[in-house]
Amino acid sequence: MPVLAPNLDAAHPLEIAAADYEIVRRAVEYVNLRFRDQPEVEEIARASGVHPRALTDLFRRWCGLTPKDFLQAVTIDAARRVLSESDNVLDAAYELGLSGPGRLHDLFVVHESMSPGEWKTGGAGLVVRYGFHASQFGSALAMVTPRGLCGLAFADEGEEDKALADMRRRWPNALYIEDPVATAPYAARIFDQQTWHPEDPLRIVFIGTDFEVQVWETLMRIPLGKATTYSSIAQRVERPRAARAIGAAVGKNPMSFVVPCHRVLGKNGDLTGYHWGLTRKRAILGWEAGQLCKEWGGA
Repeated sequence: MPVLAPNLDAAHPLEIAAADYEIVRRAVEYVNLRFRDQPEVEEIARASGVHPRALTDLFRRWCGLTPKDFLQAVTIDAARRVLSESDNVLDAAYELGLSGPGRLHDLFVVHESMSPGEWKTGGAGLVVRYGFHASQFGSALAMVTPRGLCGLAFADEGEEDKALADMRRRWPNALYIEDPVATAPYAARIFDQQTWHPEDPLRIVFIGTDFEVQVWETLMRIPLGKATTYSSIAQRVERPRAARAIGAAVGKNPMSFVVPCHRVLGKNGDLTGYHWGLTRKRAILGWEAGQLCKEWGGA
């Protein structure tokens, strides 16, 4: 029998958003299985374990859209339309001068890279502090060095250890210290849109090969509400025949959401590949669609 969503009136906004995401995740997973049947809100709510009115209220709170609008935003047709409208989006970004360490990004990011030598050591001598924090897309693992954020991953409930182990394999020789107090300001800066200001840039540091860093920098030029393809990125980094290598580099992106690899689609708009799961990729794209609607005064 459907139940009302839990009462979270006294909780922090990001804790509420994280709790909402668990229901959003169930809704997205259900619709992925039943999309050909075009299920109604009542059916989606029943599968998600909440009352239909509670589901609508939850989606409006979480992303600013109704469940129907959200689900329409993450269909393959919507993805193809966004991809079509985003034609040459990377060329446009370069023409506007959106490059270099001072580039403005949705989150207003300033970035630098560690030297190839530092990467080759597997992070030897590097101190990485980490902590798990609530976010709109579930539990987020933030990892920081003295030079800035170096990693951001997501974990479903009960899979935090798995997410941490996955990230540690990227820099196996670093020293890892659990320190959520040190990482909390970064998480708040990333997931609280009220903090997205150019005068307070988010500092990040890339740890990867020269080629990987080049791909990750290119990903940062994909604006909110736009998308690109692996082949377009290959053209931009002057490796037109390297779409597979591009895909591997995108998959190794260590900073989910901050470096928006979720905005890379298959050439036909397919929502293919995402290190933190296709359900989360759909959720992030739908959430971003809601933010655009808010900007336009819609939803």
